[in-house]
Amino acid sequence: MASNIYLFRQRISRFGQRMSSFQLNLNPLKEPLGFIKVLEWIASIFAFATCGGFKGKTEILVSCPKVSDNRTITATFGYPFRLNQASFQAFPHVNVCDVNWKSYVLIGDYSSSAQFYVTFAVFVFLYCIAALLLYVGYTNLYRDSRKFPMIDFIVTLVATFLWLVSTSAWAKALTDIKIATGHRIVQELVPCNQEVKCYFDSVTSMGSLNVSVIFGFLNMILWGGNAWFVYKETALHSPSNTSASHGQGGIPPPTGI
Repeated sequence: MASNIYLFRQRISRFGQRMSSFQLNLNPLKEPLGFIKVLEWIASIFAFATCGGFKGKTEILVSCPKVSDNRTITATFGYPFRLNQASFQAFPHVNVCDVNWKSYVLIGDYSSSAQFYVTFAVFVFLYCIAALLLYVGYTNLYRDSRKFPMIDFIVTLVATFLWLVSTSAWAKALTDIKIATGHRIVQELVPCNQEVKCYFDSVTSMGSLNVSVIFGFLNMILWGGNAWFVYKETALHSPSNTSASHGQGGIPPPTGI
């Protein structure tokens, strides 16, 4: 029991010594493993920024009975796209056509897909920073260890799959958001089906949201492509050479970093 504790303390001490020996080495960024990781980091920023920072509005023209001019009512929406909480407003704040428009809202709640996509992109952003720090600051520690490359490989595979799932879900939600905020909203407003006449006016362009979907699939491609270069760093690629190198206490030759 005492010997096990002693060995454990030795391992912790060696690991601490390696972590304290930070040496900046930018050469890994010139190799596919590091260079693609930088691209993944940048792409993740665009993914959550283009989605999480969106704000828009949809406007409807309202024509009251026996009144010649039209009034505009507006529903403002944005991330996380809980449209069922976006009520219509009239400016100035009056009841146009004697209708309390604040009691009418857009249809749908797409917050689950949007928040899943943005939250995952933020986690990817943070992971890329940690991985790049390991690549350029602790290159020897990454190459000497069997665990770090394997963990990196597993995370890469999982991230590729989650980019596919989250982006697909967000793309479907975006399609529904466009429908819910488009001209069909006029048919869903009860006052517009009575004496009040309503005409769809405009909705904010969702170009940035389209870009977020593009970056989501781009991230999936980057992570899927980078899986090969991460795999080359693991013992699965050349187990015999890696085992021999670790058995002799040497450093395995660089394969993709």
